[in-house]
Amino acid sequence: MTIKDAKKNFIIDVACKLFLENSINDITIRDIAKTAGVGEATVYRYFEHKRKIVIAVAEKLQLQVYTEFFYEKTELNGYKQLETFYGNYADIFVSNLNFYQFVKEFDAYMLSDGQGSSDNYSSGMDLYKRVFFNAYECGIKDGSVKVIDNPELFYFSTTHAMLELCKKLATNKNVVKQDLTIDKVAEIYELIKVILSYIANPQA
Repeated sequence: MTIKDAKKNFIIDVACKLFLENSINDITIRDIAKTAGVGEATVYRYFEHKRKIVIAVAEKLQLQVYTEFFYEKTELNGYKQLETFYGNYADIFVSNLNFYQFVKEFDAYMLSDGQGSSDNYSSGMDLYKRVFFNAYECGIKDGSVKVIDNPELFYFSTTHAMLELCKKLATNKNVVKQDLTIDKVAEIYELIKVILSYIANPQA
């Protein structure tokens, strides 16, 4: 790694910490530069504008979460692998709540300028999809899960549902009084049970 790469990564690390502890919209280039101990010009040398830093942080967190939680457990049968796959969403909620808060803000931030994120971020999403499909195909072979008409549609529908629920529950604000009466982690696991009950092979 070159000195230039090291400095760029350091700036990303600093921005990551700031974005996880605060709102993306509340953090400026000046804040990042000050915390990193460099001039604003140095930050702009590596990132043309704030949007580039936000995307770099999103890519870093995406890979970090994948590496920490979504590694494949091939010693398990397919159903157990899928149980672990969906259970990761709850584990992240318990141990890395700020991640979901960031993702919620990141989505809104990217939509605000209508430009989308980046090819690298989109490609990173395919890493998670691969874990699901390897587990699903393993489950078909060992008979622990049933054949689904459209597994790709099932994957996107269920993971979007999981992610949106976790993002909603990660907010510190309650929209209605009922939000105060439900155990958030239990709610996530309830959705996981629904998903797994659908995909499980009743003959297994």
